[in-house]
Amino acid sequence: MTGSLFKEAFVDADGFRIRYVEAGNGPPIVCLHGGGGLRLLPAHELLAGAYRVIAFEMPGFGASPANERSETGVDLARTMNAAVTALGVERCSLIGSSFGTKIALWMAILQPDAVEAIVLIAPAAIRGQDGPVPTRVPPQEAIKLLYAHPERQTEPLFLPAELAAKHATLTRRLIGPPRDAAFEKQLASLTRPVLALFGTADKVSPPEGAHLYREILPTCYINLIYDAAHAIEADRPEAVASIVADFVARKDQFVVRNSSAVVYP
Repeated sequence: MTGSLFKEAFVDADGFRIRYVEAGNGPPIVCLHGGGGLRLLPAHELLAGAYRVIAFEMPGFGASPANERSETGVDLARTMNAAVTALGVERCSLIGSSFGTKIALWMAILQPDAVEAIVLIAPAAIRGQDGPVPTRVPPQEAIKLLYAHPERQTEPLFLPAELAAKHATLTRRLIGPPRDAAFEKQLASLTRPVLALFGTADKVSPPEGAHLYREILPTCYINLIYDAAHAIEADRPEAVASIVADFVARKDQFVVRNSSAVVYP
């Protein structure tokens, strides 16, 4: 795991012992990983230059015991809100990646006053009726789906088979259906600013589905990250860190860069 700046710790919340890593000072940003589990990437390090970055390993992922208690994404969101509170964080911005986007949105629905802004990276929270549903695929196929440039990655690209199976079982149970009317009704009342990032080469959460987020969320901005597949933070870490840092700082004024007046690519 990259990130020498990050320190590992544990917090007890909602009956779980939850691992997290933290680095940086400034306004807090809470990061929720995707179905592959916690990975620290250069994008996290770049954000830690201006923010307090807290990246959780959600219960049931990594070396934590199998999570049989969380029956829905709402359950896991309550647990993660409790973990944030246990760390003494009163307000924060949330970043969710893929599977983690649905948990981040539920966290904001449950405790909107505790959230400053929400960033959804390669979101899987709302999917077209015919869109991809998380499933297990052979490792080589998974790499093609995740990365536009696997040759640039320095971290191991494969999870051990047993760990991958544990993650897949949990994400399938918690992700919910592609379209969930009750969830979308709650989203329609969520007034916190949201930024959704899509990779132009993403075949798991294709950018063609971006319109759903604009249509359902009251304040949602969409940005396409060029030359990136599903693991956007891994393919284009500098672009992700730059746009996320500016959005968290300036909310709805972020669309044009503060320093150069160049629209984000």
